[in-house]
Amino acid sequence: MVKTIHKRLLATTGIVAMSMAMSASAETLDEVMARRGLTQQDLVSAAKTYTPTGGRDEFIVFSSGGQSGQIMVYGVPSMRILKYVSVFTPEPWQGYGFDEESKAILEQGKVDGREIQWGDTHHPAITETNGDVDGEYLFINDKSAPRIGVVSLHDFETQQIVVNPILQSEHGGTFVTPNSEYVIEAAQYPGVLGRGYAPLSQFNEKFRGAVTYWKFNREKGRIEPENSFSIELPPYSQDLSDAGKAVSDGWSFTNSFCAERYVGGIESGRPPFEAGCSQNDTDYLHIINWKKAEEVYKAGKVTMINDHPVISMDTAIAEGLVFLVAEPKSPHGVDVSPDGKYIIVGGKLDTQGSVYSFEKIKAAIDAGKFSGTDPYGIPVIAMEDAIHKQVGLGLGPLHTQYDSKPCVVYTSLYVDSQVAKWDYCEGKVLDKISIHYNIGHLVAMEGETVNPKGKYLIALNKLAIDRFNPVGPLHPQNHQLIDISGDKMELLYDMPVPLGEPHYATAISAEKLQPLVRYKYGTNSRTGDRHEGAVRPGQERIERDGTNVKVYMTAIRSHFTPEIVEVNEGDTVEFIITNSERAEDETHGFAVSTYNVNLSLEPGKTATAKIVADKPGVFSYYCTEFCSALHLEMTGFLAVRPKGYVEEAGAMAEGQTYSKDDYNKQTANNVATQEVIDSVVTYITERNFKDFPEVVSLVEDATDQLNFAAEAKAKAEEAAGKEDWQNATLWAGQWWQYQVKAADIGLRAKTFLDEHGAVKQ
Repeated sequence: MVKTIHKRLLATTGIVAMSMAMSASAETLDEVMARRGLTQQDLVSAAKTYTPTGGRDEFIVFSSGGQSGQIMVYGVPSMRILKYVSVFTPEPWQGYGFDEESKAILEQGKVDGREIQWGDTHHPAITETNGDVDGEYLFINDKSAPRIGVVSLHDFETQQIVVNPILQSEHGGTFVTPNSEYVIEAAQYPGVLGRGYAPLSQFNEKFRGAVTYWKFNREKGRIEPENSFSIELPPYSQDLSDAGKAVSDGWSFTNSFCAERYVGGIESGRPPFEAGCSQNDTDYLHIINWKKAEEVYKAGKVTMINDHPVISMDTAIAEGLVFLVAEPKSPHGVDVSPDGKYIIVGGKLDTQGSVYSFEKIKAAIDAGKFSGTDPYGIPVIAMEDAIHKQVGLGLGPLHTQYDSKPCVVYTSLYVDSQVAKWDYCEGKVLDKISIHYNIGHLVAMEGETVNPKGKYLIALNKLAIDRFNPVGPLHPQNHQLIDISGDKMELLYDMPVPLGEPHYATAISAEKLQPLVRYKYGTNSRTGDRHEGAVRPGQERIERDGTNVKVYMTAIRSHFTPEIVEVNEGDTVEFIITNSERAEDETHGFAVSTYNVNLSLEPGKTATAKIVADKPGVFSYYCTEFCSALHLEMTGFLAVRPKGYVEEAGAMAEGQTYSKDDYNKQTANNVATQEVIDSVVTYITERNFKDFPEVVSLVEDATDQLNFAAEAKAKAEEAAGKEDWQNATLWAGQWWQYQVKAADIGLRAKTFLDEHGAVKQ
């Protein structure tokens, strides 16, 4: 084994020699192009997206995961998927919904006492500071049930789920105000507020829409339902929203469809919803003064529905909180410009992008200049008094994203399967590009902020059809990367998405994200606080209280402590496990055979697996994350004794016996291994390793392993002093195991220093 360690130290030399030998027979670029039928343009596109090994992306995209109830995270320009973040549904690799801590989060998502086992995520939004995304928290909505999830971008874990107490469905979430004071969530299909009942014959009188303003506490990283409120709206189908910024800060905008308020009934011979909800030439854009609404709410001018404060429509009208303006037929996106001066709306059944002027809207409101009211008494601003430009873009305009270039935007054209690039100040189309196929949302880099970054645009396409290898009738979705740095858009890359159906995505500069690589020791990742059950090595124990058994356990390469847990049939057993590692990416898992348990234990994290031992037997538990050379040996036994079982006397029989010679052989190996470790330690300490935080953490972890090795060495020597060669040899073997782990960590540290230009001091 010592030779193996020496070989690893010389591995780099071998790899270089192999590379030189292979280079003589490698294909030329021209040969590769000919063999694969590639063009020069293909190579240019590939070069624009290629990220070499160890390279990092410039931007990170958070995409809704649709019916998975998750969020998908990938890099740009590489389009490499980095992670799925579970919000509304369990995800076993990360232990979400399998450890007790995350089960408590999912429990928050029950609606009217019902457990919802899926989610339909649509619109992620990152917290903002002064209108710029700041990379601290992310919000995501669930259209299938009126819920909002809060994800910490410190560790990419879901921290909270809140259920809207008055809506029966929603789609227009999540959208944040410029300093993340509120998270906006708009209803989708009208209902009786509070999820009550009324006959559809009373649709106009009893059914309503609403917009909820969820108060976000930045310091706590949590939505505060007790400080949130809603505004009652007519029974139009409210849709997407956006918050004003800069000159329009304090206002929000929510569009709608089916202003006809049609109730279908195809089973009764009536025309279907789609016919009755698309007859009018226009629908309504809701213009809401949320700053003033906040004052009205705080003044107590609300009606309580399910203990939630709602500003009634009558109060909203009387206080001048809500106004309407006509917008294109069956609109979807509503997007505020970086300077807050304009709002762009596209109508799915229209051909135009409509640019509204906030200055004109505000002037009409201040002057009380209205064309009339809607059927519920809300003032309506004439379109001609609010519009800045209307530009013919193509069939099915949906969503708009802003470029870093002034006045330049990109709008998705669903029916045409195109993206239109246009100037909304002058009102002219600049370029179009075809995509594959039927684009819905699109996202530019930080394209919804006060400082868009431009460079790249991603088309989130509903159909892929013929773009990828066939995998059955259910096709992947297709996210297409488009270069927007020049005058003409250039399609670079197709990325199959194995989650359906992604809707919206939001992007952030990678440098703004500063996630943890390890937790503070003993952290409950769902609260951010120290876990009350966290223990350090040496503090492990098993406690019994009647039929409740708590196992306070540690996990470290390559063992759990304790390794054997004995309980009785019918006991409730809690494994409270702390990962004692400090090295980055040294995650352990924990599963109990045949039980529905899998934990993800990142360095420093504490999590709980709770089971009922309802069947006698001996069940193995093991690490599910390949963590070291002895990963398969990282195991233990849960022994469940049958009811009434009486233990029989007798000593455990060893599988193999060891002699003094075995002990001496193992000890000699350990001494040689220590020489290798010492050489690596000398190499590291002679260099400026303290200038590299990653290496400092590795050195701390290696030091821990060597401390454990010293403890095992002492136990081996103690047993040898008693001529207990069995335990002496085994403890010497454990001493060596710790040495190997320390050596592995040391070699990782050495490699890092070599690759990052460390200098000898």
